[in-house]
Amino acid sequence: MARYTGPKWKLSRRLGISLSGTGKELEKRPYAPGQHGPNQRKKISEFGLQLQEKQKLRHMYGVNERQFRRMFDQAGNMSGIHGENFMILLESRLDNLVYRLGLARTRRQARQLVGHGHVTVDGKRVDIPSYRVAPGQVIGLREKSRNLDIVKEALEVNNFVPEYLTFDDNKLEGAYTRFPERSELPAEITEALIVEFYSR
Repeated sequence: MARYTGPKWKLSRRLGISLSGTGKELEKRPYAPGQHGPNQRKKISEFGLQLQEKQKLRHMYGVNERQFRRMFDQAGNMSGIHGENFMILLESRLDNLVYRLGLARTRRQARQLVGHGHVTVDGKRVDIPSYRVAPGQVIGLREKSRNLDIVKEALEVNNFVPEYLTFDDNKLEGAYTRFPERSELPAEITEALIVEFYSR
């Protein structure tokens, strides 16, 4: 599956958000990359704003354009608000929920954990990062994967699990109890602009 393999920090600075979740990218130079980064003109067209918002969300979850568009269309067939449904579908991806449970420090690390077959859903091994988890399903680690150093390090620094998830420290497994509400999803994203972008 194709994925972005270019420089991550430059991309974070271009979009103005921390894609790693640590915020380190923007600490030293909180402006766009390149020779004219600090002095770039700030006025962006409406199309530019919509495109930027779409790219923010797409790179935040590490999804390629085709997958992203397909998920957007699926959200449109659901009842409710299109933009919110779309973000809920993205949040329900297995790699994202592994990250949210604190089993990985970044979404990219979570994607790798899933891809290498360390993660289980309802006791069965799942190695597809885009697997859509349904409320009520339990996410855990395989027996031989529980002593991985990257998992231990991630659990040490993690101090927050969203309310729509429950996590058992002893069993190293968590349940996806319900769909998240809009207030629990990334606040820096204006999903209405993404709906406008694809509705042109």
